[in-house]
Amino acid sequence: MLAEVDWWLQGQYAKVVRVSTRYVSGRHLARLVGDVSGERPVYAALARSVRALVLDGRLALRTRLPAERDLAAALGVSRTTVTAAYDRLRDEGYIESRQGAGSWTVLPSMRMPAADRKAAPSGGRFGVAHPAPGDPAFIDLGCAAPGAPAIFEEAVAAAVAELPRHTPGPGYEPAGLESLRRVIADGYTARGVPTRPDQIVVTTGAQHAFTLLSQTLAEPGDAVMVERPTYPHALGTLRRRGVRLVPVGVNEGWDVELIAGAMRQAAVRLAYTIPDFHNPTGLLMPAAERAALVDAARRADAFLVADETFADLAHDLDAPREPPLASFDTGGRVITVGSASKLMWGGLRIGWIRTTAPLARRLVVAREPFDMASPVLDQLIVQQLLLRVEEVRAERAEALTRGRDALAGALRELLPGWEFRLPQGGMSLWARIGAPVATPLAETAQRLGLRVVAGPVFGADGVLEDYVRLPYVLPPGTLRTAVERLALAWREAESAPAARSLPAYV
Repeated sequence: MLAEVDWWLQGQYAKVVRVSTRYVSGRHLARLVGDVSGERPVYAALARSVRALVLDGRLALRTRLPAERDLAAALGVSRTTVTAAYDRLRDEGYIESRQGAGSWTVLPSMRMPAADRKAAPSGGRFGVAHPAPGDPAFIDLGCAAPGAPAIFEEAVAAAVAELPRHTPGPGYEPAGLESLRRVIADGYTARGVPTRPDQIVVTTGAQHAFTLLSQTLAEPGDAVMVERPTYPHALGTLRRRGVRLVPVGVNEGWDVELIAGAMRQAAVRLAYTIPDFHNPTGLLMPAAERAALVDAARRADAFLVADETFADLAHDLDAPREPPLASFDTGGRVITVGSASKLMWGGLRIGWIRTTAPLARRLVVAREPFDMASPVLDQLIVQQLLLRVEEVRAERAEALTRGRDALAGALRELLPGWEFRLPQGGMSLWARIGAPVATPLAETAQRLGLRVVAGPVFGADGVLEDYVRLPYVLPPGTLRTAVERLALAWREAESAPAARSLPAYV
């Protein structure tokens, strides 16, 4: 019997070691926590700060925490204070510990007790009509994509006129039309990244581009770094590939020191980042952090995939633009993904990859199991729109700024306790709602005729339950109505019996 117990304990210890390969030093955790010495009791303030870091994703789950004496020295507090903070976090379910293995971050049990589920309100008690999806009164804030620009019909007409030049051939251009690749390459060159057409591969949308890259550059079991929050469909692609996800929090911006440490500790093979008007936070990565991130990837021998889907969606067209991530790269380590879907129209399923010419040739061969080539007419339409891209940018900037300000004004009036930044570009606000109830809030809003996406959808491991993404691509009047319904849903979510744990999103 003792031998069996010893065998079980050894297995549990090995499991802890496997899931806790990431760690944070006392100095780094102290920097993330900030000054807690002015709050009383100090141990409670420290526990609250660490809990917040776990919930908003800046401190990844299964990260091994520093020893109590190391954190105490870094914070300038007593070891007793740190011990009490760890004890509280352990009682609340935010850390687990095992003698000889240390302490690491977790989430509390993710199941709401049955009694609470039965007591939760069923919705509709404010007397509001409940339009269903498909009803014209239903408002969909789940989709961050606008309609086509004003010049779209002119672009289509020009593309149709150009089409006969291509119809004598087979219509299969696995790398994309040479004329489109040249226009895309010229765009990168104008932004300070000299590019030739043979470095461009045209794809059937940005999602196709990322799928192609993940299939080519990552093997099942490889470590792939993702931001938290990030684009949900990128997470889906990586999960289907069977890679090991390594999340790094970016709610407060990019902590390159923490990112570099995670790259090194997890032996990251590939990293996916959205440096330009990040989806969903709207953040713009500063130039210094771009240079540091590329250097961290070089030292970790990892590829960086930069998703520039939102790069052309600055609200102030006169504001200086940050240099592309690829401009800091000298070794072909940065691979850029672009798309026509956000700037132009989602119905144009055209994207592209900018990389080295040798990797471009590999990608052209690798795409054959997915599709042979992208539609010729769609490529010609995108080419025409890119030739008039400044007109499209100006139209988008005006409409998005108007929608952003209308949404922000309605939120400040009707949901004054919610927190958000006004982004300089992109298409959505990332709102912190003040309680970990984003999933039930979204479910209630659905019953009230409004679709919103809860924070956990944008993460890899169940955190972000106190965030929702709110796109502002709809007309200002519609956005106002959406916030009115959201406020009703919030009142209902607040009045529901408090869940003793967080809902699961896996």
